[in-house]
Amino acid sequence: MLNRLRLLQLSLRWRLTLWYLLTLGAILLLFASFLYWQLRADLLDQLDAALRLAAAQTAVRPTADGAGLTFADPEASGLAAGQSTAVYLTDAAGRLWARAGATDDAPAPQALPRQPGLATILAGDDGWRVFSQPVGEGAVRGWLHVAGSLDPVSDPLERLWAVMLVGGPLALALAGLGGIFLASRALRPVDALTRTAQAITAGDLSRRMAYSGPADELGRLAQTFDAMLDRLQAAFERERRFTGDAAHELRTPLAALKGQIDVTLSRPRQPAVYVETLQEMAQQVERLIRLSNDLLFMARLDQGAFQIEREPIAPRDFLGAVVEQIRPLAAAKAIALEESIPDGLTLVGDMDLLIRLFLNLLDNAVKYTPQNGRIVVAAAQADGKLTVSIRDSGPGIPPAHLPHLFERFYRVAGDRARAGGGAGLGLAIAHEIARAHGGALRVESKLGAGTAVFVQLPAGA
Repeated sequence: MLNRLRLLQLSLRWRLTLWYLLTLGAILLLFASFLYWQLRADLLDQLDAALRLAAAQTAVRPTADGAGLTFADPEASGLAAGQSTAVYLTDAAGRLWARAGATDDAPAPQALPRQPGLATILAGDDGWRVFSQPVGEGAVRGWLHVAGSLDPVSDPLERLWAVMLVGGPLALALAGLGGIFLASRALRPVDALTRTAQAITAGDLSRRMAYSGPADELGRLAQTFDAMLDRLQAAFERERRFTGDAAHELRTPLAALKGQIDVTLSRPRQPAVYVETLQEMAQQVERLIRLSNDLLFMARLDQGAFQIEREPIAPRDFLGAVVEQIRPLAAAKAIALEESIPDGLTLVGDMDLLIRLFLNLLDNAVKYTPQNGRIVVAAAQADGKLTVSIRDSGPGIPPAHLPHLFERFYRVAGDRARAGGGAGLGLAIAHEIARAHGGALRVESKLGAGTAVFVQLPAGA
């Protein structure tokens, strides 16, 4: 457990190198073992073949008295045996009849096996390989033994082990240096990622990795990190702008209230003046309440605190009711408010939130449509989507403003919006409600030709 904790405390670079060395060491060990046993088997096969060949080339004959056996050609038997091979002729009990070849370090006749085939024996500290075969037709009269030293087998194996014992650690050391180099090179983007992350503060999110290497896993990580920073920076800027705009929007009516109170209290006034001041203050308080409600609503949307209560809605009746709510405002400006909503349309959504969405859009349309203008509300359904359009005959919106319409506190004409009591949150709220329903909001506008807002929502079954 302690060793595991120590391993986990190592840097990723060293852990990768260590695992690389362990894997390479295991592979080298397996390869060396395979090579050793394969070479040993090949050398033994060669020695065994040489012993069989020497036995086949050795001819025997009975001795002159017929009591035993001897080599038919002792000189030829010695040549067949070679320098590290000895040839024996023994009786059935193991007593020596004749001997040729190496005699100095060869095994004693009593140590030779009396079973046909191959065997390995020791003669002092030396190992010998012995091939034995019986001599005689029918009954066994004696044994022919060909013994070969195992030095031709053991010497190459010892040299092989010596090379591996020296070369293996050296290869691992070189591999370790190479592993550290490769790991350092591979983890260079991670180091850059760490430095970039350490340099980032809440006040400065502009740092980027600007990775320019191959598009591998680390490259994708670096690109993902930069993309995340882009999103974070955009979110922080929105929050900073939102906070600043909210403070400004709240400060304006509060400053107006404070000014009215100070002026009113500066000297005694007639009751009618007090009533007028209180009425003006009530308007400012009403604006503060609306703004506070909008801010709270946006915060709850951001936090996902709203539970979307989805229910089937008949768009014709629903939109007709919303249009009727806004009709008095349109009538006050002599605006023609028309509907083109066919029967048979379906919609699933949260009725309260959708009412707020369309009231905001219609209120905006009425606010920016001139006297005697025209607003048309239409709906159509296709491909499982319900699309509601609200077109007005207002002055239109400059193209430069269109991408920013759904940003919070954004106003195309700030003075006009403020005069109308708006804080630039209506379209932002409508956009968030549409998104919460899995829908979308789109605005098309042309200067001098009016504005059209399209709301796309999931249709019912």
